[in-house]
Amino acid sequence: MNSGKHTLAEITAQPRVWQSNLQFLEKTNVEALVGDKNPQIHEWIFIGCGTSYYLAQAAAYSFTHLTGKPARAVPASEVLLFPGIVFPDLRAKIFPVLISSYGHTTEVIRVAEWLNEQNIQFMVITCDGNELAKTTKRTLQLLVTEHSTVMTSSFTSMLLALQYIAASFMKNHRFLADLASLPTHLDALLTKHASQVEQFAQHSFENASFLGQGPFFSIACETALKVMESSSTYAQYFHTLEFRHGPKSIVSARTLVGALISESGRDSESLLLAEMKNLDSLTFVIVNHATPSLHAAADLLIEVDLPVEELALQRVFVVWGQLFGYYRGTAKGLDPDSPHNLERVVTIPSAVSGKLYA
Repeated sequence: MNSGKHTLAEITAQPRVWQSNLQFLEKTNVEALVGDKNPQIHEWIFIGCGTSYYLAQAAAYSFTHLTGKPARAVPASEVLLFPGIVFPDLRAKIFPVLISSYGHTTEVIRVAEWLNEQNIQFMVITCDGNELAKTTKRTLQLLVTEHSTVMTSSFTSMLLALQYIAASFMKNHRFLADLASLPTHLDALLTKHASQVEQFAQHSFENASFLGQGPFFSIACETALKVMESSSTYAQYFHTLEFRHGPKSIVSARTLVGALISESGRDSESLLLAEMKNLDSLTFVIVNHATPSLHAAADLLIEVDLPVEELALQRVFVVWGQLFGYYRGTAKGLDPDSPHNLERVVTIPSAVSGKLYA
């Protein structure tokens, strides 16, 4: 059975893809690419759609954490429909970063055109390049090739590159070393846990909620999207402790609750997960270091146990959502390479987009 062969291959090849892109980044003149837009002086604003928007959220968190200066993420559509809210002062020291793996996405290309009209300098990060790469000389094009519809290795590789840039500016050699260690770590983790994820994905459930706080909220968002895309399963995302404030009303024996547990919030987040288990939910946990209470509350627990800074774990944590979405899709008899109603790139006909974004 060849169903989903590209998706699975691209998920499991990520250790090698990360290593190739680390070598590429080490040869890249980051300071020349960024120029005078030092993130300690300029506010970096990350812009994308879909998976690239969740990547923008993860990048904004990373830049804020690594540089100590505010960064933010916005969907491309917000720039097009409400530019005065996203950019209230066009004279401010800002540096937009446009994210698009394929470089075809209509909304992101329109944002690039608008920024050029406003004489606002910006950077593009992409894998395929295409039209978007032509909108600025500040383009970082990574070494990623994907054949499946859903983004997997492109998400993690572009996040790697953006974290690498932030750490390089701050001369944070310890974090750069953490990034360099992850390909080897992930390779071993996939060997250890992939079959457990495959087996767990055979469980039947009607809907899923993925929870995360701090560095893992954006990863919970992307995990929910991957499960929806790859398996046509309804999935939501929430900040972990917000789940008590209304959303837990959906929990039953037909519900999956997935929790991406942070180090600093582990005790509070573990209590929440135990509550959901007591409500008969199926539970899926990803954590760096597990406690006995987490083992007791989890139907499937992925303990990565890595000696790296928590921020570096964003890319490792998202891989399990990618893998779970793939295996859940094949368990339902679907082809994750060709998700229902989806295309690889969202493009809007010019007549429609011109009217919509006028």
